[in-house]
Amino acid sequence: MYNDCSITELQHMIATKGDERAYANLFMRYAVHLNQFATSIVHKPEIAEEIVSDVFIRLWERKESLDQVSNLRMYLYVSVRNFCINYKRAQKHPEVFDLDNIPENLLRVSVPNPLQITSARQLQQRIMEAITLLPPKCRIMFKLAKEDGLRIKEIAELLHVSPKTVENQLTIAVKKMGMSIKEITEKVIRLRS
Repeated sequence: MYNDCSITELQHMIATKGDERAYANLFMRYAVHLNQFATSIVHKPEIAEEIVSDVFIRLWERKESLDQVSNLRMYLYVSVRNFCINYKRAQKHPEVFDLDNIPENLLRVSVPNPLQITSARQLQQRIMEAITLLPPKCRIMFKLAKEDGLRIKEIAELLHVSPKTVENQLTIAVKKMGMSIKEITEKVIRLRS
């Protein structure tokens, strides 16, 4: 039942009924992505996990007002970002988003047909290589857009840049990835010839 619910439905069940299973489902859906995002800011996976846990604890403590949140996914990302910044301030570190430390396992290719597993792995490897070649800002914006499904406006708000900057960075990312994948594929073909 809960796996089929939208985030809005889960949000409403948590806010109106204090539904713990809806809360657990929400956590399961977003914790991994939020941990990756937090790790890219604080550079310590164990601290990132604590921050994400703190965000969800705070969400539960304030569940009665949760229906007032218009975009819960964006609320979660902004909360994690703010908690990370507060952590860095408390540690007397400058507020710097080091976009080079985004985990490399951000894009997964899922192929149910066993006959295609080898080519899927090769394609996944080529995609991952292309992602690693992206400039840091392109990489984080690409990840937020393509894996986490955030809209351009949401990414702009989250990273404190203009929507046009996000559009430009995503365009650059797609072009560079296309060129990189083409180059990598051509190298593989030449090596096999």
